[in-house]
Amino acid sequence: MAGKWRFTKLDAFTKTVEDARIRTTSGGIVTIVSLLVVLFLSWGEWRDYRKVVIHPELVVDKGRGERMEIHLNITFPKVPCELLTLDVMDVSGEQQHGVQHGVKKIRLRPQSEGGGEIDAKVLSLHAADESATHLDPSYCGPCYGAPAPYNAKKPGCCSTCEEVREAYAQASWAFGDGATMEQCQREHYTERLAEQRHEGCRIEGGLRVNKVIGNFHIAPGRSFSNGNMHVHDLAQWWSTPVPGGHSFSHIIHSLRFGPQLPDDLVRKLGGNGKNTLWTNHHLNPLDNTKQETNDPNYNFMYFVKIVPTSYLPLGWEKQAAQNKAAWEQDHSVGLGAYGYGSDGSMETHQYSVTSHKRSLTGGDDSKEGHGERLHSRGGIPGVFFSYDISPMKVVNREERAKSFLGFLAGLCAVVGGTLTVAAAVDRGLFEGTVRLKKLRSKDN
Repeated sequence: MAGKWRFTKLDAFTKTVEDARIRTTSGGIVTIVSLLVVLFLSWGEWRDYRKVVIHPELVVDKGRGERMEIHLNITFPKVPCELLTLDVMDVSGEQQHGVQHGVKKIRLRPQSEGGGEIDAKVLSLHAADESATHLDPSYCGPCYGAPAPYNAKKPGCCSTCEEVREAYAQASWAFGDGATMEQCQREHYTERLAEQRHEGCRIEGGLRVNKVIGNFHIAPGRSFSNGNMHVHDLAQWWSTPVPGGHSFSHIIHSLRFGPQLPDDLVRKLGGNGKNTLWTNHHLNPLDNTKQETNDPNYNFMYFVKIVPTSYLPLGWEKQAAQNKAAWEQDHSVGLGAYGYGSDGSMETHQYSVTSHKRSLTGGDDSKEGHGERLHSRGGIPGVFFSYDISPMKVVNREERAKSFLGFLAGLCAVVGGTLTVAAAVDRGLFEGTVRLKKLRSKDN
């Protein structure tokens, strides 16, 4: 009994007997209201516990030997596909004159006819229509003074018009329209080129490049290297029979580096479309850009600053731990295909852009009221994208807004605080009612 008495002295929750309790109408109303408040606030605590928030971090990008995906969709309404060339080069010395990964050239009808699609051609290093399987196996076409291309179907020979063009490009010679070359006559290259003169072209697809400073550009004519210079064969560009010539007016439907962020993440980062500082955090600023010019001697340049960005979904740590062994053996495993990791993570890129355009004839901007701005003379007409990679990386990590222990603590605070306030309100109402009754009894 002595032990039980000691615990009795520590009881902080003293009890009252049933006979000493007074139940009032106001107390019943306060009880109902307090219970509703407790339920409402408890539901809010549960929602906060279940909520997933994006926690951004800025870290140093420690990626090694990674590749980057460039996805583009650009329309040139005043240039035929036969004249357009897509080239990629970077500071590591790598150059891509033949584009892989499903890049397509889509022929478009002239603008006067609505600009609809005619057909599409997938770019590849060895297309089926260039294999010359229809020729006599013993046929060895001349290269007209140029060394045979290294990738010719038959060593030392130029069996197709494309191989003649390749031989001329490797020799840094201008090709022209090929009207005097038997391979091009047999394939009706000159007639095909003349037929497409009034057409437009759309280039779309993706290419994989080194994650270093570089550029890719779309310019007319076959490209080749002349010493340390990158040169394009512009003979067909200048000798066009189209009135006024071609021009590099273009529409950039989309341009992004890496996979597109998911819609739910876009809504979280963009504040559900509200006008906040994060509204264009996820956007590709060059999407739906339109540039117009009637001058064939015109150059458009876009200087792109790329910031690597990671998106780590909720629970990615557990999946990453399971794949740790594979990652240690091959660092490319975590990157996956086109930026999607096996743990659900996503490696993509944000970017900002500064654009500039100029006429290749030189001059200044006096017409725009800026005579002090001078432009150099010369260059290659086309659309050029120069990109630079930031050494910093943004990591968007999904996390629970509140832990389970935090949820329990909040729930206790809601229940205890609401009941305490309700008890104080009920006590005040009861004391007020008692005093009013006493005053009335004295008056009577």
